[in-house]
Amino acid sequence: MKKKLDKLIRATLKKTQYGDIFLSFLEHDLYLERTRDQKFGDFSSNIALRVSKKINKPPLDLANEIVELIPKNDLLDKITVEGPGFINFYLSELAYHQEIEKIINQKNKYGESNIGENINIIVEYVSANPTGPLHVGHGRHAAYGASVANMLKTTGHEVFQEYYINDAGRQMDILTISVFLRYLEINNINLTFPKKAYQGDYVINIAKKIKEKYKSSLTQSCEDFISNIQTFVGDEEKLLDKIILDMNKLIGPNVFINIKDLALGIVIKDIKSDLEEFGVKFDRWYSEKELTENKILETIKTLEKNNYIYTDKDAKWFKSSVLGDEKDRVLIKSNGSKTYFASDIAYHLEKIQRGFKSLINIFGADHHGYTPRILAGIEALNHKKEIIEFNIVQFVALFRGKKKTQMSTRSGNYVTLRELRKEVGNDAARFFYIFRSNDQHLNFDLELAKTQSNDNPVYYIQYAHARISSLLKQTKINPIDIDERYLSNLSTLSELSEKNLFVMASKYPEIIESASANRAPHQLAHYLRDLAAAFHTFYNSERILSNDESIKKSRIVLSVAIKIILKNGLSILGVSAPESM
Repeated sequence: MKKKLDKLIRATLKKTQYGDIFLSFLEHDLYLERTRDQKFGDFSSNIALRVSKKINKPPLDLANEIVELIPKNDLLDKITVEGPGFINFYLSELAYHQEIEKIINQKNKYGESNIGENINIIVEYVSANPTGPLHVGHGRHAAYGASVANMLKTTGHEVFQEYYINDAGRQMDILTISVFLRYLEINNINLTFPKKAYQGDYVINIAKKIKEKYKSSLTQSCEDFISNIQTFVGDEEKLLDKIILDMNKLIGPNVFINIKDLALGIVIKDIKSDLEEFGVKFDRWYSEKELTENKILETIKTLEKNNYIYTDKDAKWFKSSVLGDEKDRVLIKSNGSKTYFASDIAYHLEKIQRGFKSLINIFGADHHGYTPRILAGIEALNHKKEIIEFNIVQFVALFRGKKKTQMSTRSGNYVTLRELRKEVGNDAARFFYIFRSNDQHLNFDLELAKTQSNDNPVYYIQYAHARISSLLKQTKINPIDIDERYLSNLSTLSELSEKNLFVMASKYPEIIESASANRAPHQLAHYLRDLAAAFHTFYNSERILSNDESIKKSRIVLSVAIKIILKNGLSILGVSAPESM
């Protein structure tokens, strides 16, 4: 409806003597907004206030002039000028009735648009190190990223979803030694397990797989290896590095790699399964190891060619500070090894070379400082940094009653995403994760998520959908059969709760476009909650199955329109729309 009104206003203003000036302001699409109070109409425009200084004309006079130029049409009931020059538009009943008919006809396509046509976007999210099961923090990334991708698809974008597997760094080596030490314990070898190694039970389960393959053959001649661990004094991180070197010497680099690959395979399989069960599917799982040495070196050579590299103490540094980063960054260490950052720049360059016009990165709050250096890298490679967009997902605090659960991946003392899903269900998890803006900390209330009450927003929304389904069963009306006989009497609906539903339903396409443009699925979630509340009010205040056949049919039509929107919106958020509860 907003688009129809916008089109009408643009066509009118274009014909005026100030047409070019008006259109320059209209480009930003901020001139027309929904009113907060319907006594001021459905939409309000400040275009006269914004343009008046440009053409040296009082805004009130300009507003009245614009109103006079807008032709009468079925979309509008009336137009008024208020205050210093605001133009208020009151939509007609017919406009709302036509929108309901549109919802009924378009069904699951209602709310879709083509504003993202010909824009291909790669959305990278989760990308957790494959060193253990996903925890509840990763779950928020998954729910947010999948919802953003769905919204972009709904608005016509071509979306590619990718998980970047960090499987080539030190953390994988630490997982490998953690598994090997547990393997030794399973073979009745006593040792002091390092506190900063990975502690979870899943490590023991992987170690059992290692024993199945190697039996006890890897325990031979490990006395010195164990002694070095027991007698080590110093920083725990240095101990881990020493164990990595000693383990390679003990069992050989080939076996070390075999254990690493086996552990990696088990962890990734678990992560994939967990996410698929959560309704999150990626188009590609991109291994960091797929970034060949040549690709990374090619990236660094380009940076050198562009004069962004210097050498200091045998290490190669990127001059990121001259491009907005807080300091320069090492790309190649003095020992010749590549840093994570070198791989990341090469990976982002590779995304661009694949032809994506927009790169959306969904990072955790602990990666907030990573943004400037990535942008600097892309700019130094002669690409516009505007091609990349970063969305930060803040931390999740999980509460059981009033008690906060601590989470640490290495310590193993954390709640997995799978455990959370098992306890509260996929629907509650998906909805609660995105109900709060991604840039705000989330306190996940387990007890509320499990509650079947109006206080639980996802239950409240689903219950509205189930209520409408129940109405249709009682009347034995199939939404497919709704035709002109049902649509012709919508004018019989004049109660406040009914009018409110008309208005609420018409907002859905605008909400989708706004939520998509702002990468803000919480906007859609809040809208669905408010729509459900409006329906429950309507349900409780009006007799939907009225004795008056025309009123009953019209109220059923209105209810079906709400049902369609609820289902469409929940689907975007990855939440089911049950027929009964």
